[in-house]
Amino acid sequence: MRLARIQTPDGPVTGRYENGVVVADDGRYTVGRDGALTYPCTPSALYCVGRNYAETLDQMDYDRPEEPDFFIKPPTSLVGPEQPIRYPAWTEELTYAGELAAVVDERCHDVAPEDVPDVIRGYTVLNDVDALDQQGRTARKAFDTSGPLGPWIETDVTPYDLDIRTEINGEVRQDANTELMLFDPYEVVSYLSRRFTFRPGDVIAFGSPANPGTVDPGDEIEITYEGVGTLRNSVVEQASRE
Repeated sequence: MRLARIQTPDGPVTGRYENGVVVADDGRYTVGRDGALTYPCTPSALYCVGRNYAETLDQMDYDRPEEPDFFIKPPTSLVGPEQPIRYPAWTEELTYAGELAAVVDERCHDVAPEDVPDVIRGYTVLNDVDALDQQGRTARKAFDTSGPLGPWIETDVTPYDLDIRTEINGEVRQDANTELMLFDPYEVVSYLSRRFTFRPGDVIAFGSPANPGTVDPGDEIEITYEGVGTLRNSVVEQASRE
């Protein structure tokens, strides 16, 4: 099942997504006519794991971590599918990273790996946008529109052996599989749950198979995870202040 949120003139509505329609308790909302899909959950935080693929370590000349290496994006970084990623005026090196992300279903803490499926609502797609030339992960990764998320939450999929593909303007830039992760998704969720109390809607992203290049204003990014969906966003110039 796909769970989605549609932004209507009266506010966001959550329901089951079926062929361009969000079926909610109070009726049916057609995407395009009644509103646009927005990010599919409202997390208190986005917990992101980096350096989780050997390909990324080789490309970026990173050491192999002994345990999951993580950082946090704030909810203010979120944008939904088809919404613009604003290219900040203060960076000259904006990159993308197509990541599988779990959405937490219930408040939980200190979850054993074998119990992780019981606390996860489903999976969605995150683009971990990164201003690579900035100092420190917060400056690089926590700015407005640095967290495109969507298009929905898929509840009927497990995070193993899923093909990954990222395209920039139709050119394939990432092509891999989740089996190449160094730390598997259930292990990551369990590890982070020993440090944080998760709340419903929180997002846990599992890293990207590579960070293969930069993007420019006008570029379209499409990130597809097999069995989950395709997240599509375009990069735009950030409006200058008059």
